[in-house]
Amino acid sequence: MGKGSAGADDLVPLRPVPELADHLRGVTGVVVDEALLRRALTHRSYAYEMGGLPHNERLEFLGDSVLGLVVTTTLYEANPDDSEGQLAKLRAAVVNMRALAAVGRTLGLGDHVFLGRGEESTGGRDKDSILADTVEAVIGAVYSSAGIEAAGMLVHHLIDPLLARSATLGAGLDWKTSLQEICSKHGLGSPEYLVTEDGPEHAKFFEAEVVVGGTALGQGSGRTKKIAEQEAAAHAWGAIRENHETPVPTAERPLDPA
Repeated sequence: MGKGSAGADDLVPLRPVPELADHLRGVTGVVVDEALLRRALTHRSYAYEMGGLPHNERLEFLGDSVLGLVVTTTLYEANPDDSEGQLAKLRAAVVNMRALAAVGRTLGLGDHVFLGRGEESTGGRDKDSILADTVEAVIGAVYSSAGIEAAGMLVHHLIDPLLARSATLGAGLDWKTSLQEICSKHGLGSPEYLVTEDGPEHAKFFEAEVVVGGTALGQGSGRTKKIAEQEAAAHAWGAIRENHETPVPTAERPLDPA
């Protein structure tokens, strides 16, 4: 499809921008500029097909910094005895592509994004990279429109559940470490990971299964072996926690591995 050859009518999102604007107003208490919000939702593929419109990458850059500032400040104040390294691990557990993509799904952001035909046809509305980038761009739009207080309210609304979840992780702040710890605690033996890969060298896709005591307890997938194993470990950790320990409320269980 050549540049500028697409029509606007056949590339509209599944849900309108004002609907998201109303949700953001409910969260932050302020009106977010809809033009900025539309730009935050405009993927470069759409911008290209529409003849070179402004897209969301600058707002993504801004939102990434705002997100980092709010999360870092929150962790610094809430964990006065933690070292720099531990704070960095806590931050990494919540500010990463998979975690932000999960946040984007809870907001239904995929339905609001303006995508080009190519991304639309290849499942772009549910791609981790697009969802995570759009979350950051929306944060940037709120900051640019209404300032740091409103943006901070949005970040806390989105990220605080992830911060609470990170408290369930082990000392290594990753699911593989946490799974090893809980297996050792209950005498279940060491987890074993079975990983397969598919696709060309430049676009490999990995699937992982974790086996504990001869039983497959979790599966995961992703663009790297590490992501696939972490996802599998998260599901296995949840299964063991449910079967061997006091049941925990749904809100405290791992929702989507970081």
